[in-house]
This record gives sequence, C-alpha cells and structure tokens, in this order.
Amino acid sequence: MAPSALAVKGLSKSFDGLQAVDDLSFEVERGEVFGFLGPNGAGKSTTIKMVLGLVQADGGAVEILGRDLAREPHEIKRRLGYLPERVAFYNNLTALQTLEFYARLKGHGREGLRDLLASVGLQEFADKRVGTFSKGMAQLLGVAQALIGEPELLILDEPTTGLDPNWARQVKDRVKEVNARGTTVFFSSHILSEVQELAGRVAILSRGRLVALDSVSHLQAAASRKPQLRLTIGAARRQAMELLARLPGVEDLHEEGFEVVLSCAPETRTQVLAALANGGVAVQDFRTVDASLEDVFLQYAGNARQGVR
Repeated sequence: MAPSALAVKGLSKSFDGLQAVDDLSFEVERGEVFGFLGPNGAGKSTTIKMVLGLVQADGGAVEILGRDLAREPHEIKRRLGYLPERVAFYNNLTALQTLEFYARLKGHGREGLRDLLASVGLQEFADKRVGTFSKGMAQLLGVAQALIGEPELLILDEPTTGLDPNWARQVKDRVKEVNARGTTVFFSSHILSEVQELAGRVAILSRGRLVALDSVSHLQAAASRKPQLRLTIGAARRQAMELLARLPGVEDLHEEGFEVVLSCAPETRTQVLAALANGGVAVQDFRTVDASLEDVFLQYAGNARQGVR
C-alpha cells in the first residue's frame, strides 16, 4: 500500500510559553482534497509552516510522500507546491518573470508558464510588473507559482483570501482540475462553504489540538443539531404554530418570514405534516436543511473552548 501524501505525527510547538500546536497527528491520503479548519489562532498556519520545514517543531515528525522531512527536505520540496497565507513577490519583475524565477528554484523549465497564468485568469497581465498588481491579482499569481511543475502535493494556506467571487471560483475550479489529475490538495480556509464544496475530509483544530477529523458528511451527521424542517404555510402560520407546539419531538419552533421553522428527527417529519393536514392547515411547500459545516465547526470549536474533547 502506498504511503500517505502527508503524515503528521505528534507535532508540537510553543512560542514564549504559549502552546500553539499540541501533540497534533493526522494523515492526508494520496489523491484527496483535505480541508484544515480552525478559528484564528488555532495553530493552522504554524502547522503548515512546520510541515514545510519553515518553522522547527519542538517535537514530533512529518512524512511527505513517504519521506521524512527532517532527512530529505530538498527532495520533498521539489515535489510540493505551496501558497502561503500572505504572498510577496519582487515588485520589479513581471508576472511571467516571477514564474520563471520560481521555476528555476524548483528545477523546472519555462515551458507552460504562460498557460499557468492563463489558468488563473492572468494571461493579459503576463508582462505587467507585479508592483502594479492588486492584492487579488498577487494572490492569483501565488496560486500559479504553487502549480509550477505539477506538484504531487499542493499545500494552500487561505487560497482565496482577497479574491472577488469570480476569481475565487477560478481558483476553486483549478483546485478541482489538478486534483482530478491526481494531485493531493491540503488547504486551510476560514470560508466554510468553500471547504464544504472542495474537501472530502476535514480536520478541525482548536487551541492547537485536533478536535475532529472525518468526512464532511460524517461530521454533519454527527452534529448535535437536528435537521430543520422549513414549511411555507401562508396566512395560517399562527394556527400551524399552535398545532406544532403540542407535537412531541418538535424543537426550536419559530417563524421566519412566510415560513414556519422547526427542528425534528427525520422520522418525525411525517407526523408534522399529518398533524397540519388533520388540523386543516395547508402546506404550500416544505424543505429540509441538514446541519452545515458551519454548524459542525461551531460545535466542535465551542466544545474545545469549554474543555470538551
């Protein structure tokens, strides 16, 4: 069986007595898109920098593509692509010259660099100096440099920071494209809908500790919040509220605009609809809303702050 793309084993790091990362362990399988979540200060960027060898860990080990980072850092880094949280380039170089510079550092030729710029929407700016770029354009250039050489593992720290929705969509489509060709993607983001769209599995970090690790769907199923049932009823909303308030299993009953909203177990939904029909209340429409990744994130991060593991 092939080794995992990334194996983090007992990583720890403290700064001036503050424990930034605490005995952290997880694995990223080859070919997956893996999301790395946590509130500000949770230790995400510190972990990524330790994984890349940019920050020395106090303890633990990192294996990338079956190789020990401490023993073979140069061989490993030739097979990686990395986008830092805050990109910075030489202002006097053009976008194309910037990619040529990074290609030489990685031991790659100039072939395909204009195509890389086109893939992130910067083809018309290839010969413009980076010093004239907006923050969003610099971020797109950072994505392009991370993709030089078709890396086996792509590590992205907040990849859509500073991007408008159209450019963010271009980056997400590019992530899906390279992953479909076999590249493993490990990325952190504070945009939960983005993680939910891209990632198969996620790890949630809080105060430097791993508090959850699973597929998005399994984490959603494990969330304590029951699915919502949202009913469009019209003028009979007050009557519906009175009927449903007496029905066992109905929780968090309230009105939102033209909808009556409640939480209940899936098996209670038919009872809700039957009670309304028997009471003479016509339901114009209904829909269910499962727990979102945001609900999951808030639950696990909140439990960690309260000391629940």
